[in-house]
Amino acid sequence: MTQTKEQHPTGLATVPASRTTWRHYLELTKPRLSFLSVITAMVGYLAALPYWDWSRTLFLMLGTALCAGGVAALNQWMESDLDARMRRTADRPIPTGHVQPGSAFIVGWLMCLIGLGVLFKEVNGMSAFLALATIVAYLAIYTPAKRWSRWNTEIGAISGALPPMIGWAAAGRSNDPLGWTLFAILYTWQMPHFFALCWTYRKDYAAAGMKMISVTDPSGRRVARRTFIWTVLLVASSVLPTLLGYCSWYYFAFAAALGLWFLRSAFLFLDPDKRETEARRLFLISIAYLPLLLTLLVADRYFFRL
Repeated sequence: MTQTKEQHPTGLATVPASRTTWRHYLELTKPRLSFLSVITAMVGYLAALPYWDWSRTLFLMLGTALCAGGVAALNQWMESDLDARMRRTADRPIPTGHVQPGSAFIVGWLMCLIGLGVLFKEVNGMSAFLALATIVAYLAIYTPAKRWSRWNTEIGAISGALPPMIGWAAAGRSNDPLGWTLFAILYTWQMPHFFALCWTYRKDYAAAGMKMISVTDPSGRRVARRTFIWTVLLVASSVLPTLLGYCSWYYFAFAAALGLWFLRSAFLFLDPDKRETEARRLFLISIAYLPLLLTLLVADRYFFRL
């Protein structure tokens, strides 16, 4: 006898529990996005120390990963109705019924609480505080803002830029200028990255009723202008480590070259005739840009400055 799907009270599909696997719970944590949080936290930590404290390093990675994964699960729980309306997200675990909303809620909070506990007990209080600030900013401010403010990307970028500060604080250097420079790099990078994404999927966001800038700006002129301005600010932020004396001029040269590569795509995005194709290219460039820049920064700190 074949089993039929029932309908959840929220309108989301449900499936038999036997079809729920660990892969669906892994998908609930948005592993790629969570991995980015871990990597940027590690960049902050490694840029601050001339050596690896292996125990602290592992606990920093574990605590950050748990907090990031928990936030992702809670975000999907909060936005399951919106995800069900968009083709890009309709196959996520909650809309498809592979994970029930209540399970996602419990798993999300457990991961966040355990992650905060790990950071507080095994790393230090400041790293746990910044992780808590990231959780609150993402869930209490950014996630609701998508429904009512076209400034949601600028708001949400605060939580996205905090992970390197968590790593910096884990090294006991929370007030050092380089930590804030890493925050600036992550903050400004998110703008062209997400503006390119939201332009590509503007129809999906409109169908879900989300107040993304690409929905309120159908021509794309404001999206493109803001993308270009924020990319200029990103390039300026990326060379600050050298100007502040934390990195060598080798880093400056490579960071400037990467920035010009990024800036060229942002400039082409201004052209209405190229906007459609350039949005995808700009998004892919942004994905390549960040790990390249951060790897250069850490390598330069180890070989030339620390």
